Amino acid sequence: MEDSLELVVGLGNPGLEHRRARHNAGFWFVDLLAQRHGGKFRARRRLYGDTVEITIQGRRIRLLKPMTYMNDSGRAVAATTAYYKTPVERTLVVYDELDLVPGRAKLRFNGGPGGHNGVRNVAECVGRDFWRLRLGIGHPGPGRREQVIGYVLRRPPADEHGAILDAVLASADALEVFLDKGAERAKTQLHSRQLEGPVPGDDGPEAAG
Repeated sequence: MEDSLELVVGLGNPGLEHRRARHNAGFWFVDLLAQRHGGKFRARRRLYGDTVEITIQGRRIRLLKPMTYMNDSGRAVAATTAYYKTPVERTLVVYDELDLVPGRAKLRFNGGPGGHNGVRNVAECVGRDFWRLRLGIGHPGPGRREQVIGYVLRRPPADEHGAILDAVLASADALEVFLDKGAERAKTQLHSRQLEGPVPGDDGPEAAG
């Protein structure tokens, strides 16, 4: 396991119609990093995505937003890691998580996709030995697959949107700790956050770590 990062990938779907959907929480994260650190994304056709290089804690970090749609995200990750010779172990993939409530975020290395098709495709293309940052979006409850798809592709109500953005901000702070003091310190800071109000049955099977 590499306790270092060179590439941060935010998963989402391109297009204005998807910009505020729950499924685009990964895009929100890398957009915030670019804004914080004076970077501007530009399209890189050969990488199948938009990229920018920024500096955090004195380290050069490349950000990537795949423009291939969620289920084909691995193509952009594979192209980018190959082009820049970035070890997969130094890659962080950021995405929305149904099994975490809005406001929660979890950082860990390796693991399964937890039902997330974008993460599954990344693992199929580059292997599963990469860092994951899961941003909670909540779950619509028992129902058909079509209901879950509709849920992730819709904009959350204002209170949930605010909670997700709080987690995005806290995760951006934790990333700086990761780069400065290591992953364990970053996980402790991020996972010990206190949320206002009750937190329903928190995490689900993929939440450990």
